[in-house]
Amino acid sequence: MPAPPRLLTVAGSDSGGGAGIQADLKTFLALGVHGMSAVTAVTAQNSTGVQAVHPLPPRAVFEQIESVVTDIGVDAVKTGMLASGAIAEAVADALTRFELAGTVPVVVDPVAVSRHGDPLLADDVLDTLRTRVLPLATVVTPNLAEVELLTGARVRDADDLEPAARRLHALGPRWVLVKGGHLPGERATDLLFDGRRAVTLTGPRHDTPNTHGTGCTLASAIAANLALGLDVPAAVRAAKAYVSGAIAASFPLGKGVGPTDHAWRMRAAGFLRPGGPGEPSPDSWSLAPNPYEG
Repeated sequence: MPAPPRLLTVAGSDSGGGAGIQADLKTFLALGVHGMSAVTAVTAQNSTGVQAVHPLPPRAVFEQIESVVTDIGVDAVKTGMLASGAIAEAVADALTRFELAGTVPVVVDPVAVSRHGDPLLADDVLDTLRTRVLPLATVVTPNLAEVELLTGARVRDADDLEPAARRLHALGPRWVLVKGGHLPGERATDLLFDGRRAVTLTGPRHDTPNTHGTGCTLASAIAANLALGLDVPAAVRAAKAYVSGAIAASFPLGKGVGPTDHAWRMRAAGFLRPGGPGEPSPDSWSLAPNPYEG
């Protein structure tokens, strides 16, 4: 069998399994690409919030990237929580040293706060993101709070999305996707901007509190779609459709915000056994045929 596209996520670990490295690898598997990881920080995290963040030494982050790139190779990179300025510098150094930026797609999710509002960045990382990391990005995917942290632009309604995207684009990424899901309105509105044209992307809102990890999942899905050969607008649209389905299929875990269902397509296709209370007996499972048998 030919090898699938190889994707490297450079991000923090989420012990609760809903966001970070864990969400990235689940997304990669769901979209049919091979996932690899360079862990930047270990978090003590669950459905109620982030209790602790333990950044790794910057050299350890660099060495993880080096190990993967010099042996397995990389077809796309997604970065998430970079935790400190020194780690962000190490990641930028690796993207440059191993000639990834400009050669393969690099999707930057400038993770600044958790879904619960807990800070995930040291104060010194914003400048490094602006000057070293964003200029290497194919696509950057900030939410409204991250746009304000990076540019000072406040987005209060849909009319503010394009001016904010222009300010962020001036920092160097090829494409900017400003996520407007926290704006009021019957539909969620994002804006994709390449420096010349702005494309408004709308999608349905799902009535669920279980949205932990949606930002990580969206950025990972964009990276996977780019590695599979889609152009940026098509990759973003396909990623939004995947995330929308994952949110619609989300489920409660713990006492707080539950995760989205990264496996919703596989579950709907019958590839996964049902789960939860009242699970049918094994005799009633309906599994799709294995395309590699027979």
